[in-house]
Amino acid sequence: MAMGSTTSIDARSNEGATGTRRRVRRALDDESFALTFGAFAFAGSAIVAIFVFWGRELPIDGRHSLGEFAAIAGAVAAAAGFATSRLRPHRDRPTDMRAADGTRYWWFDLVALSAAYAAIALLGWIGVATILDHSFVGATVFASPAVVLAAASTALSAYLAFVSGANLTPRHLSLVLAVFLVVGMVTAMLSATDPQWWQMNLSALGITHDISALTFNVTLIVSGVIVTTIARFGTASLPSEMDADRRRRGTVRGLFVLLGALLACVGLFPVDRFFLLHNTVATGMCVAFAVLVVGLPWLIPTMPRVFVALGFVYVGVIVILALLFSAGIYNLTAVELVSALLIFSWIILFLRNAHPVVRA
Repeated sequence: MAMGSTTSIDARSNEGATGTRRRVRRALDDESFALTFGAFAFAGSAIVAIFVFWGRELPIDGRHSLGEFAAIAGAVAAAAGFATSRLRPHRDRPTDMRAADGTRYWWFDLVALSAAYAAIALLGWIGVATILDHSFVGATVFASPAVVLAAASTALSAYLAFVSGANLTPRHLSLVLAVFLVVGMVTAMLSATDPQWWQMNLSALGITHDISALTFNVTLIVSGVIVTTIARFGTASLPSEMDADRRRRGTVRGLFVLLGALLACVGLFPVDRFFLLHNTVATGMCVAFAVLVVGLPWLIPTMPRVFVALGFVYVGVIVILALLFSAGIYNLTAVELVSALLIFSWIILFLRNAHPVVRA
């Protein structure tokens, strides 16, 4: 018996060591592929930049600038890097990746997340260029350093997107959503031509005829698409052994899809041209969020109680803010900004809490 126990322990130890070696080997393979992909992105971007920049002195920001080229090239490289990492076959993905793939990672999800990574790179480099342009007023960049800078930014975008795609989990997806929202909103605010936009409402960022409006609306649309992707990808680990579990999970997914669709419609229908429709979908988004939060204890009974209670607190705060706005104490921008922060932080926390949920 002692010999049998020792043999069993040794076998398990060998299996554990083998699994560890496989994970290390896979991580090294992903890193090698990411570096190679980044190198190709650097070379390709440099070749294009040479033809575009040759004989010119480029502004840092604005039309036909270094920042514009870096943003566009970085967006293309990020989308390609993420898509390539997801399409590349993996022999031994981690358990959490297998659970996520159990949601049948449809092409829609791949395209949606690729677009999100592209938008992060696009808006991120635009934001960096805007900040640098305000820091170096009147400065221009010669062609040679511009080529190197553009190629380096493209390679960095490709590398980071590839690495992120190769290790994508629901928790990583929550980070993608957070980064995208912060980058998009900050870029829209930095590029706003009207410094007093905040005196109207948050949607005022989307009604101008400059890069700020495009940035704001694209951020909302792509965020809505990401939320619809979360509907399947982020709920893969929820209990589904029984018919009741599957129905409840389907309801959660349906509410997330509705939430994402309404969010995208907020960006698709600017408030200056579609006042009634814009306000209707924005209100509907808040209602869908409230229904999801209130119904969570019944839809996902195994969800941590602390997170459930936090959702009720969030809904209560939004209601209080609405009452303060009605009383004229807060302006609409403050209410919208805080409400959006609460809703998206809840979604991010949902991804982090729903992933490890198992039947007790």
